[in-house]
Amino acid sequence: MRRFTVTAVIMVLASAATAQDWAIRDGDHPLDAREAATLTEGRTLTFYDDGRSAYSAGGAYSYTYASGQTAFGRYRIRADGTVCIDYRNGFARCDRYVENAGRIILLTEKGERFPVRPEQEK
Repeated sequence: MRRFTVTAVIMVLASAATAQDWAIRDGDHPLDAREAATLTEGRTLTFYDDGRSAYSAGGAYSYTYASGQTAFGRYRIRADGTVCIDYRNGFARCDRYVENAGRIILLTEKGERFPVRPEQEK
């Protein structure tokens, strides 16, 4: 039983470390909670695929695809700057925003990178 408990604790710690890796690259500066709030709250971020993430100051969230379809949910910003979204359809995800060489990039838990289009390019 003790061996099982020790193994379980090691597995939990290993998966927690992996989940926090975020595939950070050289030059990436992960945004902290204050920076993530400044970036998101009350703003809409547009990506290069023309998708748009809208973050209301009250916690409501929507993602509008280039096709015009929209998914709705609620977001929260964790103390480490991670932005987590709970969609109305039951799906949930957490992302991380980083700054690299003056660009803002959304990182997914899967290791995907989606640069945010600067406002003047919209």
